[in-house]
Amino acid sequence: MDLAVVAVVFGAIFLVELPDKTFIAALVLSTRYRPLMVWIGVGLAFLVQTLIAVLAGHLTTYLPDWVVTSVALVIFLAGAVLLFRAAPGADAGEQEAEDEFAAKATETRTGLKAVGASFLVLFAAEWGDLSQLLTISLVGRYREPLSVFVGAWGALLAVSGLAILVGRVLLRHVRLSTIHYLGSGVCLLLAALTAYELLA
Repeated sequence: MDLAVVAVVFGAIFLVELPDKTFIAALVLSTRYRPLMVWIGVGLAFLVQTLIAVLAGHLTTYLPDWVVTSVALVIFLAGAVLLFRAAPGADAGEQEAEDEFAAKATETRTGLKAVGASFLVLFAAEWGDLSQLLTISLVGRYREPLSVFVGAWGALLAVSGLAILVGRVLLRHVRLSTIHYLGSGVCLLLAALTAYELLA
């Protein structure tokens, strides 16, 4: 395992996922169910999705290097553009996202039912989102599936844990639009590094 890759992946996924609906979903679910049960359910959903993304990324390593690097470059650029374009409306969209997830968690559930409900809400909400595509690209770029898995899953667990523990306080002090701009910058940096690698 390459700890430098783990750190890069953790930082990239953390910044991209922090302004995402995942944060809001975990925050809302933790107001309905016991926070620990929410975190376990959300963590299991992320485990499955990260494993699938890493496997898909590993399959890309059988393609020619220039193809993998070019696709990674496009995904990083697309991520930068999407996050940048979403930033101005991020703060206004926060309440809408909260209402959406609150509507999905209307019944009181405990124990395994709360874990299952949290798993299903996040599992359905996160398919094909930017963090999953970045995970695939990062496996293709670094060719370190275990390191990317640990970094990506760790970042997703950290974001959801942060949302559950201090989500409301954090949202009062840090605007989602600012986090979008930071995530866009990270994607742009990854795109620049990938372009340099492609041209070198």
